[in-house]
Amino acid sequence: MPPPTMLTAAQLARLVGLPDAPAIIDVRTDTDHAADPRMLPGAVRRDFRAVASWASDYAGARHAVIVCQQGRKLSQGVAAWLRHAGIEAESLEGGFEAWVAAEGLLVRPDHVPPPDAQGRTVWVTRARPKVDRIACPWLIRRFVDPGAVFLFVAPPEVMAVADRFGATPFDVDDVFWSHRGELCTFDVMLEEFGLHSGALDRLALIVRGADTARLDLAPQAAGLLAASLGLSRMYKDDLAQLEAGLALYDAFYRWSRDAAEETHNWPTPQSGGKTS
Repeated sequence: MPPPTMLTAAQLARLVGLPDAPAIIDVRTDTDHAADPRMLPGAVRRDFRAVASWASDYAGARHAVIVCQQGRKLSQGVAAWLRHAGIEAESLEGGFEAWVAAEGLLVRPDHVPPPDAQGRTVWVTRARPKVDRIACPWLIRRFVDPGAVFLFVAPPEVMAVADRFGATPFDVDDVFWSHRGELCTFDVMLEEFGLHSGALDRLALIVRGADTARLDLAPQAAGLLAASLGLSRMYKDDLAQLEAGLALYDAFYRWSRDAAEETHNWPTPQSGGKTS
């Protein structure tokens, strides 16, 4: 068992992608980061030398997990400093190297958009989202950038808004983040970010089926489509719909990860083969 101020890669892996996931802070040296620039899902790079100046940024976080190369002096020192500032913080046992060895999910940085002045990625797409335009923000918020900003605008204005406001367009024609052949934008993001896992790939099949009218791809696709269309009728405000949709995808992800083999039956069969 790790000490109470550390957690293992296996423990952290169970938290990644969940709505109450910890803030993950990467404090590897520039040299170590340059050698492998991939990041843990949702992680933010911070300079360990300046922890006193940025510790207060995490005052509202549920808790923080600090990652350095080997889980030794840098992450333990930063975690200790955060705890001194009243923030619940742990270091990752074995650090980045242990996470890689455990085959934990890692985000490829090649196509992650540059952050704005507040350190957030900014994305823009068509208004009145249904499936892909909620699924993709869910993936980005849960695995790439928890603070990402999403702008929903009239379809003819997407590219102009992208240009004027430094936003990355997605799920529109003729852009990088869009459908490719039979794949929907959610599939493309999984591929380009390198976010393949059994749970995410299972969810991707459901999203693809719901988004491309191929409900035969997965039995759950019809349910996701129905729920998505229902949400689009419930909310006039696209951002309110996005917040409600995040909970929907959280549920589908947890099913994909933890309950795909579980069944439910009522009435429960009684011993002796009869029910009452």
